[in-house]
Amino acid sequence: MLKREENAIVLDFLPFGRSSAAKREPLAQILGDTYFTLLDVLVKPGVTLSPSERVYIGKDERDKIDYIKGRITYNDLTSAAQRQAELEIRNLVSVREQEFVTFLNRAGPLSIRSHSLELLPTIGKKHLEALLKAREEKLFTSFEDVKARAPGLGRPDELFVSRIVSELKGEEKYYLFTKPPARDRDGF
Repeated sequence: MLKREENAIVLDFLPFGRSSAAKREPLAQILGDTYFTLLDVLVKPGVTLSPSERVYIGKDERDKIDYIKGRITYNDLTSAAQRQAELEIRNLVSVREQEFVTFLNRAGPLSIRSHSLELLPTIGKKHLEALLKAREEKLFTSFEDVKARAPGLGRPDELFVSRIVSELKGEEKYYLFTKPPARDRDGF
């Protein structure tokens, strides 16, 4: 089943669209709050959006978004949208902390030689062993619990933020938290 976003967060609002566009129409660059999907959307006439504003983009009647133009890459974002994206990802990771802690508790091996936890930045064999040993004793309950029981790891929330940004930039082989970038396919 195709995964679709229901709600999104405004990263940047361009009231006259892109300067390179042939047609001047209000455009917003948004980040889906479930799958971290980057999208260009056309805004309904007379509507003004602000960064960090949450908008509905599901299949039912939309109050602020006219239609979704399509998925975009991280490099397609304006510089303001790129800065805002990292802030919004940080907020989403914080709000969805329990999902990410569950990932730490359930993550398994990818192959005989690699583990999915090693896909997070700064986690090598040493940190992997510490995490696995700590979760064997007792499952993690929060980022603070992870930080206390797996010292030297740094801030667990920042590991996820870095990984998600890296996935959005299309720099990864495996996609844990986002959908792979739209290369030759059209869909969101």
